[in-house]
Amino acid sequence: MGNPILYIVIPCYNEEAVLPLTSGMFLKKIKDLAAAGKISDKSRILFVNDGSKDKTWDIIRSLAEADEHYRGVCLSRNRGHQNALLAGLMTAKDLADVTISIDCDGQDDINAMDAMIDEYLAGMDVVYGVRSKRETDTWFKRTTAEGFYKVMKALGADVVFNHADYRLLSKRALEGLAEFREVNLFLRGLVPLVGYRCSSVYYERAERIAGESHYPLKKMLAFAFDGITSLSVKPLRLITLAGMLVSAVSFVAIIVTLITKLVGFTVTGWTSMICAIYFLGGVQLLGIGVIGEYVGKIYNETKARPRFIISETTFEKEKP
Repeated sequence: MGNPILYIVIPCYNEEAVLPLTSGMFLKKIKDLAAAGKISDKSRILFVNDGSKDKTWDIIRSLAEADEHYRGVCLSRNRGHQNALLAGLMTAKDLADVTISIDCDGQDDINAMDAMIDEYLAGMDVVYGVRSKRETDTWFKRTTAEGFYKVMKALGADVVFNHADYRLLSKRALEGLAEFREVNLFLRGLVPLVGYRCSSVYYERAERIAGESHYPLKKMLAFAFDGITSLSVKPLRLITLAGMLVSAVSFVAIIVTLITKLVGFTVTGWTSMICAIYFLGGVQLLGIGVIGEYVGKIYNETKARPRFIISETTFEKEKP
């Protein structure tokens, strides 16, 4: 058995500022791994253009024309990071023995790939890239990010703490992932469900090399909520518990009100009535909103629309 063919899968959205800088880093890494005898010289770097509005796809095509190690896939429109990443993984599934997914911005330590490949050669099907610390983050981002992982765990979602989408997947793990047909994708939670032998590699994350982050607070919160509702039904159970608690408190309040009425001690109670209305109204609207999120996800799943459509590639799709 020869050395494994590695595909580095990199989703890109409006990365014209950083792509010319990081593409050379990825190329050097894949050549170094091949020279060390860890991977095949047929290994490739697969960029996935997620409907970018700038010159990202033009740069990817230029790279592919200049060096056979670069390959590109262009989605028909912007489908979001998770769908773009899945498109790259499913494209590489039939071309590679193993994949490593990583962001284009250069923040994840590319040298951690050496340890990932070593773990794969030792028999691991999944290797998670895990941040050892978050010193490059602001206090707010660090606190909210770590809080997100803790909340996910508390709600029953099987996620790896401080792991994003920097991971190695063997061909067997990719085939297992392909069995999941969810339209609402949250790969950080789906990959652990695939199973197989897994391990972690720890690294320090650097500052973004160029360009701007595509994950402002609004997107981060939406992503977190999508992850929770895609992997856990505990929020629905919490609504049930909250309803039971409010009902119990209301029942006690009714008993107290009747007793005060019977003993002849009454007050106008306008403030307490308004507070009760606002409180119950808020709880009801919150409950309806959470239920609505789940109903919306069911609606999207039943339509079974394609998660991505590839409009163009820089290569033929036959096996190398």
